[in-house]
Amino acid sequence: MQRFVNTSTPTGSPTSPLQIADYRKFWLARCCAVLASTAMVVIIGYQLYDVARSHYGMSIAQASFQLGLLGFAQFMPVFLLTPVAGVLADRIDRRKVAAAASFLDCLVAVGLAITTAMQLHSLPVLYAFAVLHGVVRVFISPAMGAIAPNIVPPRLIPKAIALNSIAMQVGTIVGPAAAGYLFAWHAPLPYTTSAVFQVIAAISVMAIRNLPEVHPDARKAHPVRQIVEGFQFIWYERFLLGCITLDLFAVLLGGATALMPVFARDILHVGPAGLGEMRAATAAGAAVMALFLSFRPIAKEVGVKMLLAVGAYGAATLAFGLSRSLALSLVFLALLGAADMVSMFVRGSLVQLRTPDDKRGRVSAISGLAISASNELGEMQSGIAAAFLGATGAVVFGGAGAILITALWAFLFPEIRRARTFDTSPAREDS
Repeated sequence: MQRFVNTSTPTGSPTSPLQIADYRKFWLARCCAVLASTAMVVIIGYQLYDVARSHYGMSIAQASFQLGLLGFAQFMPVFLLTPVAGVLADRIDRRKVAAAASFLDCLVAVGLAITTAMQLHSLPVLYAFAVLHGVVRVFISPAMGAIAPNIVPPRLIPKAIALNSIAMQVGTIVGPAAAGYLFAWHAPLPYTTSAVFQVIAAISVMAIRNLPEVHPDARKAHPVRQIVEGFQFIWYERFLLGCITLDLFAVLLGGATALMPVFARDILHVGPAGLGEMRAATAAGAAVMALFLSFRPIAKEVGVKMLLAVGAYGAATLAFGLSRSLALSLVFLALLGAADMVSMFVRGSLVQLRTPDDKRGRVSAISGLAISASNELGEMQSGIAAAFLGATGAVVFGGAGAILITALWAFLFPEIRRARTFDTSPAREDS
């Protein structure tokens, strides 16, 4: 027998997170931080691939392998520092952690602008800045992710998750697209623009006022024990574990993002502007889906819908790999982004609704680690696969692999298939 939760709205209470002043500041900070970060990542990738081809005389396969190494270089700071970032988000004022990281990323952007203006084009320089960017951004996500539940009532969290995703996708749409055009106009401009938006993000997050004090016990506990507790919490939450690992392995195999510079330069022949459009198309599909979910949040059959979405993500990836038309490629990328958004919504809502506040920074960090692992290691996998199979073969192989992973996870984690709502206790599932 299905039981339902009372979702009535108290009289006079906000019906949307955007009616809360602190949430609007948070939304602006998140949007600006993502816009700056995605713009930097896209241009670093394009510069690295272009430098490898033009300055070092590498073949397409060799330069593609460099993109794989770039993904690995960006992942290592995430892998090493994510547990530390999660503990800091639970022990220190989350606003200060996010703001400090944004200011440091601003300095990285300024450094990239200077080296680009001086035409200091070399692979070591680009790798070094990519690593620095990876180091500072790892501290932004856990702190930001743990702030929203502190300023939004629990009943509005699903809508906040969707709006958070809209902020992220708006930044992901505008950032790459604008960066591609700005780079074509004047190479240092994407980085100087990113620096400005990082400052705006830092100021906005520090302007949030109604944030609860850090619990005194959080500072007394040993940091290593806190890290272990975060991993233990996820391990025993089977639905949460299944969702996070499904996303990790599916995107790890199905990620086509790393090879977009190859498609833009040597397959579709559309240059940096086309690269920005492709990156923006993925985000546009996700943004449209996020907007829909902000009005009609998923509330029933959440597990099955997540599985279908991840399978659709793999199919869209496969179709993109076979496309030789920019317009058709943009359509497939938009569908890819929309499918990925559904998966992100389920996972994000689950993390926020099922995690106690004193563990939220650590759990958000671990979830972010899985996302980064799937993205950055996915880029490495794609680059290595492209060196052997070609860019098309690597993307098609990855898309098929994502579909296979989805089918496998449906049986390895029956909790996902059986989950009816975000409350996944047996009483909330149909018998």
